[in-house]
Amino acid sequence: MQIDPSLHSTVDNYKILTNLVVPRPIAWVTSLSQAGVVNLAPFSFFNAVGSDPLYVVISIGCRDNGTPKDTARNILASGEFVVNLVTEELFGAMNISAADFPPDQSELTAANVPATPSVRVKAPRLAQAQASLECTLFKSEPIGANTLFIGEVVMFHVADHLLGPRMHINNFAPIGRLGSPSVYCRTTDRFDVPRIIYEQWQKDNN
Repeated sequence: MQIDPSLHSTVDNYKILTNLVVPRPIAWVTSLSQAGVVNLAPFSFFNAVGSDPLYVVISIGCRDNGTPKDTARNILASGEFVVNLVTEELFGAMNISAADFPPDQSELTAANVPATPSVRVKAPRLAQAQASLECTLFKSEPIGANTLFIGEVVMFHVADHLLGPRMHINNFAPIGRLGSPSVYCRTTDRFDVPRIIYEQWQKDNN
């Protein structure tokens, strides 16, 4: 079947896109308002996009009434944010933090997740997160109804039990986002296949 997005609603196109581009990592973002309120919100339009410098990207839409979400407003004002990765024991708290809390109320309290100071940015990170990325804003770019935030990672926080020899990360199993509106996956079922080089392919096929 061919589906022409120009013939369908924004809602239908969102459903199709988010059910096909899967799984997506979840950026559980802490940011700090100008009034000092810590905002906590999850976003699955998120990924790593560069290693030198270290860049991650988050795409944030607006509220239903067209106004910027708290996270977007905070990042634009402060130029900083922290991406906390969501593992299974934190899933319930992440789900609570997705609710549309008012700007003067911190989701940390409702989700019952303590924060701890970051090293390079003012926004705190989540104390219970197994991995967090402190980021400074490199660039923001409006793209349609969303705003693209490119952040440079200026500090990693990784739980000691995950870090192996030669900086390998072992047994890290964050939750992934699947289809809209509320389907997720675990990342514990894995397989390892070495990447083939061209010379090896030639040898195997001659």
